[in-house]
Amino acid sequence: EDGARVLVDRLWPRGLRKEKAHLTLWLKDLAPSGELRQWFGHDPERFAEFSRRYRLELDANQGALVRIGELLKLGRVTLLYSAHDTVHNQAQVLLAYLQERAQRPAGPTDR
Repeated sequence: EDGARVLVDRLWPRGLRKEKAHLTLWLKDLAPSGELRQWFGHDPERFAEFSRRYRLELDANQGALVRIGELLKLGRVTLLYSAHDTVHNQAQVLLAYLQERAQRPAGPTDR
């Protein structure tokens, strides 16, 4: 059971029919900006910098994190993405970001 299935790509994956995706939610707003996505170009050598920049985008977009936070409170969430590289992609960065966020004490901006 993979729980809530959440697509975290800004663009719909090529060749995937919506009825076959079995998505719970498509959170485009959690995906990296188009500019950052194009700069990265799925180049593993740029991944560390991509990760740093994407985390800054997430820090500035706390509103987009509310919905996935609600889903996480209900149970398992599976992050879906279209990148072929299973290591160097936005879902891995987002997963680490969410795990780190869950471990730190709540502050005034973490509501």
